[in-house]
Amino acid sequence: MKTTKIIFWITTGLIFLFEGVMPALTGNSEMAKQGISHLGYPSYFGIYLAVWKVLGSLSIIIPMVPARIKEWAYFGLGVTMISAFASHWATDGFSGQAIMPVVVLGVLSVSYIYYHKLNSEKA
Repeated sequence: MKTTKIIFWITTGLIFLFEGVMPALTGNSEMAKQGISHLGYPSYFGIYLAVWKVLGSLSIIIPMVPARIKEWAYFGLGVTMISAFASHWATDGFSGQAIMPVVVLGVLSVSYIYYHKLNSEKA
């Protein structure tokens, strides 16, 4: 159980940093705005995306959040990573920009798996 908790909290902490803290701090920067427009999205989409990423990452890291909300948060964050991969690949081809969302999706998947392992060990 101790190893399961450690893996869960490390991966969930990384997701919180990548998908919660970073968008909150840089979501309205000039570089973020240029990135969103480069992908062909309207400027308001970056703010919309940052808000939902922050809410989703908070949902998975706060222990008191109900399980159903956590499930939807994992789903939403997963969809954003798959969509980011597709957007970067369609715009710039297969590059480092396209690979990073896949890496974050892998970390998110590990967090999700260990979230369920923790819940089954508690029961």
